[in-house]
Amino acid sequence: MVRRSWLDTQAAKLLAESDTAISPVDAEAIGNLSGQIQLLLDNVEQVVLGKRDVAHDCLIANLSGEHVLLEDVPGVGKTLMGKALARSIDGSFRRIQFTPDLLPSDIVGSSIFNSTANRFEFHAGPIFSNFVLADEINRAPPRTQSALLEAMSDNQVSVDGITHDLPSPFMVIATQNPFEFEGTYLLPESQLDRFLFRLSMGYPDREFEQQILSNHRTGEPVDDLRSVCEPETHLYMKQLVRQVEVDEAIANYIMDIVQATRQSENLGVGVSTRGALLWYRASQANAFIDGRSYVIPDDVKALAVKVLAHRVKPVGTMGLLQRDELESMIREIVGTVPMPE
Repeated sequence: MVRRSWLDTQAAKLLAESDTAISPVDAEAIGNLSGQIQLLLDNVEQVVLGKRDVAHDCLIANLSGEHVLLEDVPGVGKTLMGKALARSIDGSFRRIQFTPDLLPSDIVGSSIFNSTANRFEFHAGPIFSNFVLADEINRAPPRTQSALLEAMSDNQVSVDGITHDLPSPFMVIATQNPFEFEGTYLLPESQLDRFLFRLSMGYPDREFEQQILSNHRTGEPVDDLRSVCEPETHLYMKQLVRQVEVDEAIANYIMDIVQATRQSENLGVGVSTRGALLWYRASQANAFIDGRSYVIPDDVKALAVKVLAHRVKPVGTMGLLQRDELESMIREIVGTVPMPE
C-alpha cells in the first residue's frame, strides 16, 4: 500500500487549492498511486471472486464520478460488488429496492413538519450515501426513476424548492434483469444516458463458484472486508484523473466515432454529447488505473462498446433483447474509423 503519510500530504495540498488549479499533469503522483489502485481491486476481488474486469470497470466509473448499470440475472453478485467497493474506500452504502409502489420521496427524502419547532424539517432519504444500489430499477414507474436524474447528473437533489448536496464520492449502481419483463418499465433514453457503462456480471467460473460456497459457509465475507483507501486519498485520485492528458488526435478519434454513430444508416439515434464527454473521462480514468498520465488510443477503443452501446437506438422499433445487436453495431462502426498513430 502507498504510504499514507505521503498520500495525506498530497491530498491536503490538492484540496487546499481550487478546482481550477489541477494542472499540469502530475505524472509522478499518478505512477505512485498504481499500487493503491491494485490494492483496491485486490480487496474487492477477495469477496467478488473472478470478476476483476467488472471491478475494474466499476472503479473507472467511480473515479470518473459516474454511474453503472449492471444488467444480469439475480444472484450473481451485483449487490456484493457495490458493498465491496463502498467498504474498500470506507464509504457508506445503501440499497434501495425499486418496486411499483416506490415513491420519489422514498428515495430523496421529504420535509416533515416539526410541531415542537413549528417548522418543516428535511429528512434525508437513502440516496444520501456514497454508494447507492438501485436494485431492479426498472420495476419502479418512470416518475420514481426520474428521482435519480438530478442526483446522477449534478450530485444534488431538490426537495420543496431547496437544493441539498449529496456526499462525495457519490455513485449509483443500478441493476435490472434482462430476461424478465412482466411488471417492468423500460428505462428511457434520458435515464440510460446518465450511466457511464452498461455491464454484465455473468456467472463465475466453476472453481471460483466452488470457492464462493466455501467462503460463505459461516457468514458474509464482505462484512469483514476492511478499508484499504482513505476517503482523502480517494478524492485525490479523482482529482488526478481529470489531469490525465488527452492528445487532440485522440479527442478527434472520439468525435469521429461519435459522428459515425449519428450518420450510420442502421441507427436512428446516435451518441449524445454527454456520451462523448463521459467516454473522454472514462478513457482518462482507464489510463490512470494503468498508471499512465496520458491517454492512448487503446484506452478509448477498449471502452467503446461499454460506453456507447446503450446510448444508441437502431432504425425502427427497438426490441427488448437487442443488446447483442447494438454492441455488434458499435464494434462495426469503431472498426471503420482509423485509430490515430
